[in-house]
Amino acid sequence: MDQRPSETLHEPESPAGPSLSPEDYLSAYRRMLLVRRFEEKAGQLYGMGYIGGFCHLYIGQEAVVTGMMMAKRYGDQVITSYRDHGHMLATGMDPKGVMAELTGRRSGYSKGKGGSMHMFSVEKGFYGGHGIVGTPAPLGTGLAFANKYRGNGNVCLTFFGEGAANQGQVYESFNMASLWKLPVLYIIENNHYAMGTAVERATAHAEELYHRGLAFGIPGRQIDGMDVAAVKTAGEEALESVRSGNGPMILEALTYRYRGHSMSDPAKYRTREEVQDMRQHHDPIELVHKRLAELGQNDDELKAIDKEIRTIVNEAAQFAQDEPEPDPSELWTDVVASEG
Repeated sequence: MDQRPSETLHEPESPAGPSLSPEDYLSAYRRMLLVRRFEEKAGQLYGMGYIGGFCHLYIGQEAVVTGMMMAKRYGDQVITSYRDHGHMLATGMDPKGVMAELTGRRSGYSKGKGGSMHMFSVEKGFYGGHGIVGTPAPLGTGLAFANKYRGNGNVCLTFFGEGAANQGQVYESFNMASLWKLPVLYIIENNHYAMGTAVERATAHAEELYHRGLAFGIPGRQIDGMDVAAVKTAGEEALESVRSGNGPMILEALTYRYRGHSMSDPAKYRTREEVQDMRQHHDPIELVHKRLAELGQNDDELKAIDKEIRTIVNEAAQFAQDEPEPDPSELWTDVVASEG
């Protein structure tokens, strides 16, 4: 079992960014609560048998994608790996469509054929959801190449985990992105565990993954991924640099997942005390709640927001259960084939 003092899990090199405005904190609070409540409900539906296959929950990491979505501009693309429901919701995808896809229903974003890991929404600039470890790096780099070719000024926000940071295809992507100065921002969501292995056991110099691009001339920065203000501030600075034609950048967001790697993971490789300490002292939603209280926000209004979010999520869950499954003929649509 990987046991280490929990305080060593969360020590970003860079200090937290400046505080947000009350309006931005409220917006972040609403977005993160939507992700948290949605994932809790998805976990329930999985346990009830409505969701099959793999299901990786984003609970605990909400500040990373929320802060980055607050920093990006319209037209920027988002691509990530299999822990992707939070990214979908943060880009504005309909909770009903996301939940319907999780349950394999006709109204899901991939018509019930993609499931948890493979949803897309070109309208929202979300390009997946990919199950193969490390895949977002080359695909995101390709999207960035298209942006540069078209001269549209957009940046591809490319998310992957600390485990994927060891994949060879990631470094091939770094090389091409730097060589051609592509508009891509790589965000490493370092939640400290790749499946069941602590990052220190599988990664050399695990404390500085943001330096992984230095051999290719790619600058990096480590940030507090549990603080939405720090993520938004760092994201804005990085995106401005990338968008200005300076080439790719890397942000390593130190974060933490409360649940197992997937729904089938009992997470016995870490102690309950470690998880509880992170929940009590570093929870991203509680941090925003505290800052809103310090700014004079009425707690009853925050409770009302939570109640509203729960209603949205419950309606999405009911919709997903009531929707019909795809017709069997759907198996033959959206399939690309070529004549030999």
